[in-house]
Amino acid sequence: MESNIIQKPDGKLGVLIVGLNGAISTTFLAGIYAVKKGFAKPIGSLTQMGTIRIGKRSDNNFPLIKDFVPLASLDDLVFGGWEIRDESCYEAAKYAKVLNETDLNNAAEELKSLKPMKGVFDQNYVKRLTGTYVKEGKTKYELMMKIRDDIKSFKELHSLDRVVVIWAASTETFIPVSEVHKTKEAFIEGMKNNHPDISPSMLYAYAAVAEGAPYINGSPSLSVDAPAIVDFANEMDVPVAGKDFKTGQTLVKTVIAPMLKARLLGLSGWFSTNILGNRDGEVLDDPGSFKTKEESKLSVIDSILQPDLYPDLYDNYYHKVRINYYPPRGDNKEGWDNIDIFGWLGYPMELKINFLCRDSILAAPIVLDLILFADLAKRSNMKGIQEWMSLFFKSPMHSPDVVPEHDLFIQMMKLKNTLRKLMNESPITHLDTNGVAHRIEDFECYD
Repeated sequence: MESNIIQKPDGKLGVLIVGLNGAISTTFLAGIYAVKKGFAKPIGSLTQMGTIRIGKRSDNNFPLIKDFVPLASLDDLVFGGWEIRDESCYEAAKYAKVLNETDLNNAAEELKSLKPMKGVFDQNYVKRLTGTYVKEGKTKYELMMKIRDDIKSFKELHSLDRVVVIWAASTETFIPVSEVHKTKEAFIEGMKNNHPDISPSMLYAYAAVAEGAPYINGSPSLSVDAPAIVDFANEMDVPVAGKDFKTGQTLVKTVIAPMLKARLLGLSGWFSTNILGNRDGEVLDDPGSFKTKEESKLSVIDSILQPDLYPDLYDNYYHKVRINYYPPRGDNKEGWDNIDIFGWLGYPMELKINFLCRDSILAAPIVLDLILFADLAKRSNMKGIQEWMSLFFKSPMHSPDVVPEHDLFIQMMKLKNTLRKLMNESPITHLDTNGVAHRIEDFECYD
């Protein structure tokens, strides 16, 4: 953070969604229109319903976050985006079958008017989908420049002051970081030479950063976290965040794993399986795309439990993740976790969790919060990786020289303390003041 001076959210904020007609996107959009019309409450949204404590506990000061920090208003959001199918958001929402007829009809007029721009698509990166409404170009560099043109045209058409770009499209096949991702020069050359390790999601990320637009990666794919694009974001003073929206099973893991560690309970094994029937489930039925998702899901527990520091408790646990495509379930994802733990004197115990959730219903408020916080970061002169937004991601982007933070409660504290810092309020540490009040005052923070 270079400055605590925050530009006011004056004017309109453009929101460009990659995967505009996906289940998550259309559920998010229908919800925004319903909230604006007074048909619904923004349940699940931290920016709209969450509070933040300011000052000492005795002050009893808990304003809404949206009243504490200068966030863009829902009335000032203008939506657009890209898709690989030529259909309106209303048609796509009907296909997704996430929302009932009443909720669809409440937003029908707006959803019917939202039609996508042609997307950049290559089936080599998402095997189970076919694109029928896609951009054409001789090189990936040319395609990236067409995305840039789209962003410029969208801003001009709607007289926008600012734009945020968010990826809510499908998971791409697994791509490890290679030389082409390490420097901007190598990446540009790779785009011009159609390097196979440069995927469509990377083109969107690079284009957004080049246009000064904050970029959010909601998938586990290698994208804006490529070192070349992170460096470019720092160079362009653009905030970026990712990756992989944290919604169902992994959200539970970031709550349960800290509990085990806090009580020093050992872990023998953690078996996780899911069934999912939407397009996301279909895409993840491909081994390449599943590999990308698996890498994101498997990293969480190790990071929280720190087996190297607690070898007697976590050195040899078995962790397996399965995702099964099951069309009858649609967007209603179901996750099972069997957790074998041990306690005093090594006696075994078990935890079993069955989470019957709705994937897009959980993701939609995350999309809203990330958009508003990314815009806040840009107006606050923040740039590069926004680690304070890790609360919303399965595999949070982080600086290469630090350990990623997955504990949900630490992530929330980090986010709220960042907001306090932005507003020139003291952070809260929850230190006990009994007998050490002078130390707390020295640190200029509250218990």
